[in-house]
Amino acid sequence: MTQSNVAFLPFVKPEIDEETIQGVADVLRSGWITTGPQNQAFEAALSAFCGGRPVRTFNSGTATLEIGLRIAGVGAGDEVITTPASWVATSNVVYEVGATPVFADIDPVTRNIDLDKLEAAITPRTKAIIPVYLAGMPVDMDRLYAIARQHGLRVIEDAAQAFGATWNGKRIGAFGDLVSFSFHPNKNLTSIEGGALVLNDEAEALLAQKYRLQGITRTGFDGMDCDVLGGKYNLTDVAARVGLGQLKHIERFTAQRRALARAYFAGFEGGAAVGLGMGLPVADFANSNWHMFQITLPLEKLTISRADFMAQLKERGIGSGVHYPAIHLFTLYRERGFKAGMFPHAERFGATTVTLPLFTQMTNDDVARVCRAVNEICAQYAAG
Repeated sequence: MTQSNVAFLPFVKPEIDEETIQGVADVLRSGWITTGPQNQAFEAALSAFCGGRPVRTFNSGTATLEIGLRIAGVGAGDEVITTPASWVATSNVVYEVGATPVFADIDPVTRNIDLDKLEAAITPRTKAIIPVYLAGMPVDMDRLYAIARQHGLRVIEDAAQAFGATWNGKRIGAFGDLVSFSFHPNKNLTSIEGGALVLNDEAEALLAQKYRLQGITRTGFDGMDCDVLGGKYNLTDVAARVGLGQLKHIERFTAQRRALARAYFAGFEGGAAVGLGMGLPVADFANSNWHMFQITLPLEKLTISRADFMAQLKERGIGSGVHYPAIHLFTLYRERGFKAGMFPHAERFGATTVTLPLFTQMTNDDVARVCRAVNEICAQYAAG
């Protein structure tokens, strides 16, 4: 069944208000469009949001992870433990700094790294941990940091999807070690492209600034030195102005996403999809920022593939996504010795997950439409 007369519902759509659009126009007219006063204001606002901790912006969340590793002193000969259920950047940056990623399987319920398996993976070569807060759901932060302290490990939090999330009432980024955020267009707060790194002190902040722009330190009108090997990772003032506009609305964004997630649970309750065994995320409305709403398909009970299921959604005017295939099954990782069967929970999740639409401009009627479509497809293509 097609619904060509119904507006297409994408799986994500950023909300950018007119005040922000006008602000961007003002930045363009100012003549200062690269890193400058808007970036300084954005960093100050992010620092306030994160409890006064130093924050430095970058041109992507990937850059913030890499710089976090460099600040933590991770390099050749070191191991970094992370999850195979993430965007591949999470572990690619470990290779970028010359270290070796070590994967620990996920908890099939939370879909985040299994902290029992993480602790079991620690060796004398382990230097750091990169936990990932999938879909904005933090791991058990108390236990994570207890493990890190016990073994003397740095933590670079991949909180790319967790801006606005909390742990026991404390904002992610307001505590912990190094915290990396992404402001990609599909995130709860966007700067078009960009990211931010929350640091522990001004010494780390200064080092982050050096890494951000070729390792350069300027003094006075003409003084310049380069004492570390940096890159080109700075955020433009155009992007920073978008981020500033977004930050004003983050509490509302989070509240709306939580309300939409509740509507999803209500819409699926008692339906054909759940009856067949479709998996739902943990119903956490206190900590998660509900960056995504991800289901897992009961493919063994359906006569269609995941791709066909997504095509059926598209025919009904509904977008969807896949977040994420298990990292260790990519060719780059297979060539380094990883193989199927090593992390079965992440593999199953990666092969069956589908991300459904979730963004602030959606209504409960939109959610109900998606739930009906999922239930209809599952009922239509149920095996036997």
